[in-house]
Amino acid sequence: MVPKTQYAKSGDVRIAYQVVGEGPLDLVFVPGFISNLDVAWEEPYRARIWTRLAAFARLIMFDQRGTGLSDRTVGVPTLEERMDDVRAVMDAVGSKQAALFGISEGGAMSLLFSATYPERTRALVLYGAYGHFRSWVLPPEEIDAALERMERNWGSGESLRLFAPSVASDETFKLSWARFERLGASPSAVVALMRMNSEIDVRPILPSIRVPTFIIHRQGDVRVNVEAGRFMARQIPNAKYLELPGNDHLLWTGETERVLDEIEEFLTGSRSTTDSDRVLATVMFTDIVNSTKRAETIGDRAWHDVLDRHNALVRREISRHRGHEVRTMGDGFLATFDGPARSIRCALAINEGVEALGLQVRAGLHTGEVEMSDNDLSGIAVHIAARVATIAKPGQVLVSNTVRDLVAGSNIRFHDEGSHSLKGLTESVRLFAAER
Repeated sequence: MVPKTQYAKSGDVRIAYQVVGEGPLDLVFVPGFISNLDVAWEEPYRARIWTRLAAFARLIMFDQRGTGLSDRTVGVPTLEERMDDVRAVMDAVGSKQAALFGISEGGAMSLLFSATYPERTRALVLYGAYGHFRSWVLPPEEIDAALERMERNWGSGESLRLFAPSVASDETFKLSWARFERLGASPSAVVALMRMNSEIDVRPILPSIRVPTFIIHRQGDVRVNVEAGRFMARQIPNAKYLELPGNDHLLWTGETERVLDEIEEFLTGSRSTTDSDRVLATVMFTDIVNSTKRAETIGDRAWHDVLDRHNALVRREISRHRGHEVRTMGDGFLATFDGPARSIRCALAINEGVEALGLQVRAGLHTGEVEMSDNDLSGIAVHIAARVATIAKPGQVLVSNTVRDLVAGSNIRFHDEGSHSLKGLTESVRLFAAER
């Protein structure tokens, strides 16, 4: 359920905001350079972040002026004006004091607010943030060319690789990201906002931050260099700093559970206890090849009919092979099996079955320890299986050497596809294609 959108007045500008959760502390989420409150809840990755934060706090979210559901025709807002919007939203919801959670460009606004209104700032959390754009995001000589590319491609989802390379090849996520771009801001507004952001330099105020501060940065962040986080941690008195592996800039992709656990503990002093089980399982990812092109060819209504038949077939085979459906991902499935041989036979049956629908499916499988929690799945085995699936060819069932070794004696035959380097892994993985 999408929370009710309301409006606060900041000067003559209307700022859209939502409130969800009833935790003991107020947490204001300060977004990056674009956002859209309504569409954010439509994307499962983002919705999960908001739901988790709202589990331990009263979560206050808003769209910055010029973006999303807030007033659009406001010119190019200054950092000070955007900081005032935070105060206006807090006043509208009756929040006397709140923790601020600023991500990316929202970090600078959060820093300025914390230094200006320390009595209203309970704590400060920064993720993927920076104090000086030209030092840690883009050097001056690259800004014009980057803005020209952004304006030309805005709304197509092409910028996803610059924010979350781990999902850049996921066509469903890319379509969702393209829609998020279009509903977040227009191309010209984005360029204006980014040009203003390129002037940001809040380095001089860092030593004046006196509220408890927690800085989180991923080591390989493709958007904001990790040195930005390290610099702020050195300059802000008594700041806590956490550096995590990964190269996604987006908060809601990559390994998010550790980030949320650490934030909850910093703000509340403890972590939520969740019912979870760590088990050995074979993880299977499937994905329809060229789904977007097929949908464009046959039209939306016909495509939905084909997709429904595909989903029914996949679910039937998962059930028949004693698998467990974890979730669907637009045109693909994530499932687990307690036996690697059954998982391979299931994937082969799916590939054969969808041919009658005029489809091809690629599948990736890996066996390893996973953590099942709240009807979801996490762990390195999940990431490996997902990466194996992206390498698989159309109509191919590709498995890791771990899976191949565990099905010895099953009469399943394989073709050696050689060793491959997978993102996030230091050692290459040998992959094998299962033969029908």
